[in-house]
Amino acid sequence: MIIVTTNDLPGYDVVAVQGEVFGLTVRSRNAFSQMGAGFKSMIGGELKGMTRNLEQSRSEVMSRLAAAAEERGANAVLAARFDTSEMGGVWTEICAYGTAVRVVPRAD
Repeated sequence: MIIVTTNDLPGYDVVAVQGEVFGLTVRSRNAFSQMGAGFKSMIGGELKGMTRNLEQSRSEVMSRLAAAAEERGANAVLAARFDTSEMGGVWTEICAYGTAVRVVPRAD
């Protein structure tokens, strides 16, 4: 599965648009980790546990995005984007979305 942030794919022709697809996850950290992050934020520096959680979440939503595109018969996703939001102060929603398309190599 080819996933790009651009609106086109150099060297390929789009032969079908399968529609919008997305991958979504909502994550929460346990209370002790959340407290530790709160203390760390007072003194500054990277919140490594939070970074690790977001990296895992991003990987998960990308896999879900690719699976959703594949289910629609696509072999690529164009204009891929990420969106994050905080829910209730303790949950983080991470969404990857884009346009599922079927592409073929351009015959030059």
